Amino acid sequence: MKRKLLEILLLLGLLCAVLCGCKDGSAAQTPEDESGSNEPAAQPAADHPNEITVGIAQDLDESLDPHKAVAAGTKEVMFNVFEGLMKPTPEGDLIPAVAEKYEISDDQLTYTFTIRDGIKFHNGDPVTAEDVGESLARCKNGGDGIFEVEAFSNIQHIETADSRSISITLGEPDSEFLSYLTTAILPAGYDGQDTAPVGTGPFKFVSRAAQDSIVLERFDGYWGEPAYLDKVTFKIIENADSILMSLQSGAVDLFAHLTSTQVAQLGDEFNIEEGTMNLVQAMYLNNAVAPFDDVRVRQALCYAIDRQQILDLAFDGYGSLIGSSMYPAFGKYFDDSLTNYYTYDVEKAKALLADAGYPDGFAMTITVPSNYQPHLDTAQVIVEQLKQVGITAEILPVTWESWLNDTYMGRQFQATVVGVDASTMTARALLERFTSTAGNNFINYNNAEYDAIFQAAIAAADDAAQTAAYKQAEANLTENAANVYIQDLADLVAIRKGLTGVRFYPIYVLDLSGIRYTD
Repeated sequence: MKRKLLEILLLLGLLCAVLCGCKDGSAAQTPEDESGSNEPAAQPAADHPNEITVGIAQDLDESLDPHKAVAAGTKEVMFNVFEGLMKPTPEGDLIPAVAEKYEISDDQLTYTFTIRDGIKFHNGDPVTAEDVGESLARCKNGGDGIFEVEAFSNIQHIETADSRSISITLGEPDSEFLSYLTTAILPAGYDGQDTAPVGTGPFKFVSRAAQDSIVLERFDGYWGEPAYLDKVTFKIIENADSILMSLQSGAVDLFAHLTSTQVAQLGDEFNIEEGTMNLVQAMYLNNAVAPFDDVRVRQALCYAIDRQQILDLAFDGYGSLIGSSMYPAFGKYFDDSLTNYYTYDVEKAKALLADAGYPDGFAMTITVPSNYQPHLDTAQVIVEQLKQVGITAEILPVTWESWLNDTYMGRQFQATVVGVDASTMTARALLERFTSTAGNNFINYNNAEYDAIFQAAIAAADDAAQTAAYKQAEANLTENAANVYIQDLADLVAIRKGLTGVRFYPIYVLDLSGIRYTD
């Protein structure tokens, strides 16, 4: 019924737009006990088993190796399995994880870490400086499916003084470098990460059934505050209707990233927690193919799309409008002045299209991963809005695997509606992908001015200069309409009554260590 209602509202809303005009975004809580106690947290007496099933809308990457992860969903789940020298907090800070403490030299070039005493991998092996050094070198050098961490190219030397001490020397100071040390630390020489990942996090990997489920268990040898739950099963449910059925039947206890439509259909067996997804949802445009290689066409699309109507019709008003590749949770880097750079203006859109040689519009295809209902809902509204300027858009739903291989990796698309996350709590993590040489620059953005601004940002000597440069980079993306920026989606999480402990982070993760039964 709600889906039908959305279709009706689309028609009504668009009619209103024509008559009246409308106007117009990837750690745990600071441990209370860092003594190394391996005793699990006390559990309340109850009849239920101390485990839950979590629904997720996509299967993970074929490889579970965190250094090969592409999908935000993989990083979201594996956040519970892996840790770096540092880890993020819900407040947006960084705290030591695999490391116990660290020091930074006066010249900001040498970072010296002391490995936490007694910390172990899930296989029982102690974590050593050698493991840390090899993990960092692995992400610095890349190869064999491993994605290079560009920030690590600044590493000049890694030295292990002993089994618990490691020093990292940079070629130039980098105020963001510490954030990149959330990179997962893996056991040196272990070659089974693809199928049987081993980390240091509060949960350990047990099993995976492709396209079906992933099972984690509490790691009782965890260095910090143990997880409450004994076991977590991630159930892959790609169909939107099946998600609701699974929740209502009791087969699933927790599901994140629900739409407001889905929430409205749930009964009173669930509490709804609201945060933000910390994603940049946009209609991403392939800047290398006609007609989107013309900035006038891209700007016309920005004027033709009423983002507020998208929020109102598809999301019941939930979500935060954005105007570039940065979302509000990144605080000082978010430039709210860009949010309304393009206001909804059909006539201006038509004029730009005519100037670009498309007075009668054109036909286009919007590729959308079929397992993400929020993106499908957004695309449906966009299709109707584009009709007002003569553009005929068709939605092409594809499997996640197809989207990843053909759209993201292969760059074979015209436009796609998805959300892009940040791998670390840095502006660099969101903006580097749009440099002309970036391997993950799937929109083929090629702007010499942008490249120069970005290089100035990462080379900036102080925080103020760096922040200003990053905002300048964001403005470049907006002014050149690299994409049609829409929103940072609201994150609506359904959790069964009797459970608590949902925590939201400024990056795209799902922390299960605090989830617990209250009865």
